Amino acid sequence: MVKRGHREPEGVAPAAAGAVDLGPLPRQLGYLLRRAQVGVIHSYAAAFAEGDLRPGQFAVLTVLDRNPGLSPSQVAEALAINRTNFVPLFESLVQRGLAERRPNASDRRTQSLYLTPAGKERFEQALAAVERHEQLFADRLGGEGREQLLALLNRLIDSIEG
Repeated sequence: MVKRGHREPEGVAPAAAGAVDLGPLPRQLGYLLRRAQVGVIHSYAAAFAEGDLRPGQFAVLTVLDRNPGLSPSQVAEALAINRTNFVPLFESLVQRGLAERRPNASDRRTQSLYLTPAGKERFEQALAAVERHEQLFADRLGGEGREQLLALLNRLIDSIEG
């Protein structure tokens, strides 16, 4: 059992076997965000498993579904993915027949990215699984709690990236 914010005097053993003093950690944003992230990512892995996708791949499929024809740089920037990490991520989708590159009609030096019909189908399947999964978190937080958390996280992201 972990006691949040509890601290035994120096030299005194914890009252219960297994009790761990986390000191200031339960009040530190970075620590709590990381703990929440680990839990959410593990939970999402199960949702994505049925579509045989990873969260990053789903994110790329989502952007391409809503914005067909973007350049690789535009997709990477929109998702805050380093360009060198985006290339193999996108290539994995190409190899699976879920996405494709086409020459850009207005600038032959650049490529435009699109979902294939199989990619569109896989995206729709994964989206349904993710929406079911999102409902699990909405149920845990309550509708208003979920909206507050989303607003706060977006505010934090905007202040960091701003």
